[in-house]
Amino acid sequence: MDQSKRYVNLDLSEDELMAGGAHILCAYRMTPKPGIGFVAAAAHFAAESSTGTNVTVSTTDDFTRSVDALVYRADEATGELRIAYPLELFDRNIIDGRMMIVSFLTLTIGNNQGMGDIEAAKMYDFWLPRRAIELFDGPAKGIVDLWRTLGRPVVDGGYIAGTIIKPKLGLRPEPFAQAAHDFWLGGDFIKNDEPQGNQPFAPLKQTIPLVYDAMKRAMDATGEAKLFSANITADDHDEMIARGEYILSAFGPDADKVAFLVDGFVGGPGMITTARRHFPNQFLHYHRAGHGMITSPSSARGYTAYVLAKMARLQGASGIHVGTMGYGKMEGGRDDRAIAYVIERDSYSGPAFHQEWHGMRPTTPIVSGGMNALRLPGFFANLGHANLINTAGGGCYGHLDGPAAGARSLRQAHDCWAAGADPIEWALEHREFARAFESFPADADALYPGWRSRLL
Repeated sequence: MDQSKRYVNLDLSEDELMAGGAHILCAYRMTPKPGIGFVAAAAHFAAESSTGTNVTVSTTDDFTRSVDALVYRADEATGELRIAYPLELFDRNIIDGRMMIVSFLTLTIGNNQGMGDIEAAKMYDFWLPRRAIELFDGPAKGIVDLWRTLGRPVVDGGYIAGTIIKPKLGLRPEPFAQAAHDFWLGGDFIKNDEPQGNQPFAPLKQTIPLVYDAMKRAMDATGEAKLFSANITADDHDEMIARGEYILSAFGPDADKVAFLVDGFVGGPGMITTARRHFPNQFLHYHRAGHGMITSPSSARGYTAYVLAKMARLQGASGIHVGTMGYGKMEGGRDDRAIAYVIERDSYSGPAFHQEWHGMRPTTPIVSGGMNALRLPGFFANLGHANLINTAGGGCYGHLDGPAAGARSLRQAHDCWAAGADPIEWALEHREFARAFESFPADADALYPGWRSRLL
């Protein structure tokens, strides 16, 4: 059934829709199945995303039609599809009237992803009016709070050198705590990797007290505050809360130095909101493991990593992983810096829309995946700043002189970039950075040809 007369209005002006502030706008790349007209497929897509189905139903009335999602741009040549969704479509909490990402995804990325007449459809940007932004929680904490804890300036407090305890599945309690202590002698921030939590070989209630003891000893030795991001991910929200409350109790007077890591993609938006609302005083670390199944450029459905990052800020993530922008082991390119820019700035023009955040707290970019000191100067140059968290697992524990030296090599790499220095010249005066060349020779050969004749 061709529904284009009801769900398509190509005369609508995007500028007027934005000025009206009564719609959420979504931009997709869409391809119909062979033999299906683009506009007809777009209309069916909008219908399935809002008030329609594949037949005319007797319960349709004037109110229902007033909240139809409307296609206002449909370009078969480019595959561009843009839809305006009335705010009234979206579910609200009964306890406080707030909006929810679950409802946003249910409508904009829901049954339309399985329709038989759609070959592919992927959201690559969305725009929210001020009223919608006011109805989302947004972050309670941010990098400013971490800088304050670390004793740094709260404006441009700079690079936070972090790591991940390796191997990925973790270690038994005593070796885990020792690995944390060794890194903290040179670095700032440690996070659990996503498989680490309450595994049988490393019970949470045995591991966490040892980690706190390791943190205290490292703070005593260095005179610096340290940070730990503890994984509280669980299927059961009560279990998440129990984990979080136990961890805070264990850290006691240093609970402000604890962040909570939540696997927000595989766990879903409810996990993020549960952590954001129950633990508003903790930095909420959004780990996006699994996202590549739909955000990858090789996937033709779902949404992009840019969209995921925007949603994470709305939900209240204090920080989210943003990839390595082609400088680490993860898929991505240099222009992925847009993912960092849209979550850290109050105003940003993305691939489809210019988004104003109207004072919503920023979300911190977290950079992880195959990074080491040698890759950092180029990464910072591409991004244009270093106000972020970097968690380098192998980049620290793979350093020939151990994780503390690995951590110091990260800090020295940051200082090299900040000084605008030549990395090889910098290495001549900074031992840990110099040893990173020997620790990661394949990267050194690729990034700094001729380094051997100058350093060895």
